[in-house]
Amino acid sequence: MKVILIEDDMIIGDMIKMYLAEEGNIVYRVDTGTGGLALIEEKQPDLVIIDLVLPDLNGIEVCREIRKESVVPIVIISMNTEVMSRVEALNAGADDYLCKPFSMKELLARMNAILRRAYQRSNYKEADGSHSISRPEDRSIVIEHEYRSIKVQGKIVETTFTEFEIMKLLYNHPERVFSREELIIYLRGIHTLVNERSIDVHVMKLRNKIELDPKNPKYIKTVWGIGYKFSLNKFNEYEEKT
Repeated sequence: MKVILIEDDMIIGDMIKMYLAEEGNIVYRVDTGTGGLALIEEKQPDLVIIDLVLPDLNGIEVCREIRKESVVPIVIISMNTEVMSRVEALNAGADDYLCKPFSMKELLARMNAILRRAYQRSNYKEADGSHSISRPEDRSIVIEHEYRSIKVQGKIVETTFTEFEIMKLLYNHPERVFSREELIIYLRGIHTLVNERSIDVHVMKLRNKIELDPKNPKYIKTVWGIGYKFSLNKFNEYEEKT
């Protein structure tokens, strides 16, 4: 496994790098966020570990910058044990958050768990291609994978990383029902702090952005007791109401 470690504390950084290398991983370490971003682009790692407090950018900012271009698994490490700090990191696109001090064995176990989820996630993904996906039936909604954007009636709708990923999965598999557990696995993001209720909240926010009537959704349908699906049978609803 190729790992990039962004950690400015020399002692902790050397300790993590040495342990992971002894476990057979290739580890590149940098001590700034900007240096880390450049190295990620160059090395294309399998996983990134980011300290929350860095001398230039903080770990949250680095995580957001990575998520603009990549879905590489990310682990945030920090002395900060506050729940809101962990929530902010996960919402920024981190896959896990580990509080210092931690066991090297726990770090490795969490890394392996993230990679297992990433492998499972790949079973759901279709090749995105470099262009927009716009189905013949769809004149209202377009997903532009290259720019990670969603257009509704030609207007760009701002979404979070998680909202876009949910929309992409459902849209690329119309009428297929995904359970909440499958969505959590697909998103990889999220560890103990994210549960099925969190998925419901993300879907609710996404509906508010793409549906004419979020309380009576025509596209993202709830399949009671299971999860959600994307429906193709109401694509002219915008034309009918506008």
